[in-house]
Formats: sequence, structure tokens, C-alpha cells
Amino acid sequence: MPLLSLRGYAKHRGVSLAAVQKAIKAGRIATTADGQIDSVQADATWETRTRPGQKRAAAVRTVIPAPEPVRTDPAGGLDYFKARAIRESYLARLAKIEFEERTAKLVSRDEVQVAAFTKARTVRDSLLNLPDRLAAMLAAESDADIVHQVMTSEIRKALDELAGADSH
Repeated sequence: MPLLSLRGYAKHRGVSLAAVQKAIKAGRIATTADGQIDSVQADATWETRTRPGQKRAAAVRTVIPAPEPVRTDPAGGLDYFKARAIRESYLARLAKIEFEERTAKLVSRDEVQVAAFTKARTVRDSLLNLPDRLAAMLAAESDADIVHQVMTSEIRKALDELAGADSH
């Protein structure tokens, strides 16, 4: 009868601590008087009292192992091979970023922000200029369909400019 803490049992089952706490609250597993869990008994009751869909979902989850701590050599320094592996990993990441920048697959965040700001400012200005440019022409027009067509055409031009398409 190996007794485990709640966290220990969660690790043993391959589930989260919250799942164990939920199972205790729901009465699917029991704890001892001191809050420990009898893993043999709890495993048996977990299997019989857990719905199959819940078991399947738990089995599908993958556990990502925690990174292994960097060991030190007896002299107190970093393990040479581990340190070299970490260094090479970062150098590879930097080389990938540099390659993507040179092949134009990666662009500077600042360049994107400036381009987006400029494009949005241009569209904003063209939309705000619509009343000034169209007011006199639309005031003279008595046909609502023509007014609608002119305004739709001008708004579409501004939006096409935002999308980068040629205006129609």
C-alpha cells in the first residue's frame, strides 16, 4: 500500500493535480486521514469510476518533459558539453533568423509597424477627404442612385488602396 501525496499521485497517474483534486471531491478516489492517497486502491477505483471518454482524453495528452537541469562539474563550473550544446542551440536559432531575414521571409517589426501606419494614415486621409471632394457634386445631384454609386465607388477606391489593389 504505497501512500502518495496528491501531487505524487497526479504524477503517478499522469494527470494534473486539479484532476486528482476533482476526483477526490467527486468521490471517485478516497484519501487517508492524513490526506495521503493509497495508490493501489485509488488506481482501482479510478478505473471503475471514471467515464471512458475521460480516460481516452487523458491518454491522448502528451507530457512534455521538463528541461534537464544543467549539471556542474566537481570543480563547480558548468558541464562543458552541456554548455556547448546550449551555446550551439542558440547559435543555430540566430543563424535561422539571419537566413530568414536575408531571404525576405522575416522582416523587422519596426518596418511592418511603419508600413501599416503609413497605409492606414493614407486610407484615413482619403476617407476624410471624401466630403470635401464630393460635397458640391453630390449636392447638385438629385438622383439618390447616382449619389449612392459615386459614394460607393470612392469608398471602394480607398479600401482597395488599403488592400494594395489597383483602383477600379
